[in-house]
Amino acid sequence: MDTDGTHETRPPRAGHVPRPAAPPTPSLPPKPSHTPTAGPTLGDWLRHPRSSDGPGVWTYGHVPRAAEEPEETPTRQLISGALISLLAGLLLWSLLWNGYLGAFWLWPLYMFTPDSWAGTLPSVVASYIWYAIVVTVLLIGFGRLGRWPELGRRLLGSRALRAVQPAHPADAARPEAGGPDDPARWPQLRGAGLGEVAERLEAEAGGGRMNDVDYTRIRRAWDSVRVDPSRMRAFADAVRDKGAGACAHPSGARDLPVRAARHDLLARQVLLGTVEDGTRNPYSRRGTALALDPDVLGTSLLAVGPSGTGKTRQLVRPVVESLSLQALAGQAAVVAVGAAGAQLGPDAAFDVVVRVGDPASVYDLDLYGGATDPDEAATLLAEAFVGDVPGIDVRRAATALAQLLGPFRAAYERFPAVPELRELLDGLPTAFDALRRDLAGQHAMLRELDARARQHGAPADPGPALADRVALLDRPAFAGFFDTTGQGRPFSLRALEHPIRVRVDLPERGHADASRMLARLLLAQFNAAAAARTDRSLFALLAFDDASHTLTAGTVRGVQRLRSAHAGVLLTLRTLDDVPEALRTPLLGSVGCRMAFSGVTTWDGKRFAEAWGTEWVETRDVTHRTVFADQPLTRLMHSFRKLVTGKAVTTDAVTVRQVERERWSASDLAHAVPPGHAVLSLTSVRGERAAPLLVRLAGTS
Repeated sequence: MDTDGTHETRPPRAGHVPRPAAPPTPSLPPKPSHTPTAGPTLGDWLRHPRSSDGPGVWTYGHVPRAAEEPEETPTRQLISGALISLLAGLLLWSLLWNGYLGAFWLWPLYMFTPDSWAGTLPSVVASYIWYAIVVTVLLIGFGRLGRWPELGRRLLGSRALRAVQPAHPADAARPEAGGPDDPARWPQLRGAGLGEVAERLEAEAGGGRMNDVDYTRIRRAWDSVRVDPSRMRAFADAVRDKGAGACAHPSGARDLPVRAARHDLLARQVLLGTVEDGTRNPYSRRGTALALDPDVLGTSLLAVGPSGTGKTRQLVRPVVESLSLQALAGQAAVVAVGAAGAQLGPDAAFDVVVRVGDPASVYDLDLYGGATDPDEAATLLAEAFVGDVPGIDVRRAATALAQLLGPFRAAYERFPAVPELRELLDGLPTAFDALRRDLAGQHAMLRELDARARQHGAPADPGPALADRVALLDRPAFAGFFDTTGQGRPFSLRALEHPIRVRVDLPERGHADASRMLARLLLAQFNAAAAARTDRSLFALLAFDDASHTLTAGTVRGVQRLRSAHAGVLLTLRTLDDVPEALRTPLLGSVGCRMAFSGVTTWDGKRFAEAWGTEWVETRDVTHRTVFADQPLTRLMHSFRKLVTGKAVTTDAVTVRQVERERWSASDLAHAVPPGHAVLSLTSVRGERAAPLLVRLAGTS
C-alpha cells in the first residue's frame, strides 16, 4: 500500500520505476527554508484562507480587490471640505450655546429631569451629559459631511487604521483550530470511521514529523481509497505502521534537498512574482501575488527573453521544483531538459538524471521513446531528424525509416542501434545482405527492405538527409549511448504514467546540432507519450531551459493537443528568430500562456502585441485656451496674475473618447519593461483568461 496514490499502473519495462539518481533522503528530511513549517505550523498553513478571482492568483491569503478603481477625491479638496464642515459645526454649536436659535435643543433635558433638581449637582451632571450628547451628534454629522474618516485614512495611512477595523470576511472562514472542520485533524478520515488513523496523523503533525509534502501525498492516497474502497485496510495499516511516511514516493524521498522558490502544495502553486501596482495593469490585479499551477501550465507556456534576464532562475527552476514536489506527493510527473550545467536543481532532487555524452551517466536515453511499433518509432525519429529541414517531407522520411525499422525488429526483436541505423540509411550492401539473410521466409518484411533499396539514391529520397542526421549521434562521445541491446538503463518517456522526476542534460557546448536534434526528439516523444497515457490523473510537464531550434510543424501541432491530455510544456527562447518564420504565429497561438521578459526586441514585441490584441480604453484630451477679458478691472486682475505666476490665464476643455489600443505595443515591450520584470498573459484549461500583466519577478527588488 506504500505506493497507493502515487502510481497505480505497471512500469513500461522491468516492472519497476527507475531508481533515484541519488540515495533516498532520511525518513524525516530537514525542513527547507521555504516550506510552510518554516513560518507557520503545518496546522496554521492548512487553516489559512485561500481564495482566487482569476487564473494565476496566489491563493494563499489572497484578498480580492474591486474590479474598478474607485474615484479618489483630491487631498486638497478633502482638507478644504473638512475645514468648512468643522467651521460650520463650530458656528452651529456657538449659535446653540448662546441661545440665538432658541432653547428647543434643551427640551429633552427639561423633559427628563424633575424640577426639584434645579440648582443641584444632579442637574449640573445631567446638563453636561446632554451637552456631550449634542456635541457628539454634531461631530458625527459634520464629520460625515466633511468626510473626516477618509481624510484620516489619507493622511495617517491605511495601515494605522487597519488594526481597529473588523477582520476581512475571508478570515471568518478559517476553520477553527481543533474544531470538527480542522483539516489538521483529518475530518474526512474520521467521517469514514478511521478515527485511530486520523489520531496518528494528527499526532505526527503536532509533533513536527509531518511536512507539507507528507500531508499532500497522504491526502492523495486517501482520494484513491475513496475511488477504490478495497484499499482502505491497506491504507490504514500503512499509516499505523509508518505515520507521516506512509504511501511514500518510490524513491523514498519526502522532500527536496533544497527549495529555491515559495510553494503552496495545497493549491499546487509556485510563487512567481508580484503584479506591479501601476496603471498598465488591471486594478483588480495590482499588487497581488502571481503564481503558476497545473491549471495554467496545462495550456503550455512560452517565454521569450535575451540571455541574462532570469528565465532559468526565475521561471524554469521554480516551475520544475514545484512539479518535483507534486511528484513526491503523487500528483505529477516532470521532465526537465537543459544544457549540461544548467541550474535546474541538484541531482538529489531527481529520480533519473540522463547526462547524454557523459560516460559516468547512470541512465541512457531511449532513442525510440519506448515504442514497439516500427511506424510509431519511425514517425518520432523523422520529426526529430529532418523536421526542421526545409524541403523534406516528414511523412516520406517516416516511411523510409519504417522500411528499415520494421524488418530489423522482425529479424532481431529490437530496433537498430545508431551505427546499425546509419549503415542501413547509407545503403551499405553488407548491412542489407545481412538483414536479408536473417529475414529468410518473412516475405512482407523483405518486400519493405527491397522498397527501401530501390528508393535509395532516387530524387527527393530523404535517406541521405536522415543518414547525415544519424551521423551526428554516431560519434565517439556518444559511444555506449542509445543502446538497444538491453545492456544499458535507458530512460523512456513512457514512464510518464508514474510520479517521476527526470532531468536530461544535453551536450550543448561540444555537440550543439546533436543536442538540438535530441531536444526535438524528446518533445516529439513527450507529445506522443502524454497522449497515449491510460492513466491521466498525473499532470505531466516537459520543461525546456532553451527550446531554440527545437520546434517543428509536427511538434507545434502536438503541443496544441496536450491540453486535453492533462499535460503541458514550458518553452523558453532567447528570441523568436530561433523558430522558423512559418511557425512563429502558430506557436504563439498553440500556447495559452505567453511571457515576454525585459529586453526583447521590437520584432519579437510585435509578435506578442499581435497575439495579445487590442482593448478599448478611455482617453482624455485637454485643450488650454487663453482667456481674453473685456472689462478693464478683469484685464488688470489677469495682468497681475500673469505677473505673479508667469502664466497667462487659461481655461481647460476636456474631451473624453473611447479608443481601441494595443494592450502592449512592440515599443513598450522592448523599452518599457524594467529589468527583473516580465509581461505575462495566462489562460487556464477551463478557458479563463488573464490579460497581459506586468510582473515583478520574485527575488527582484
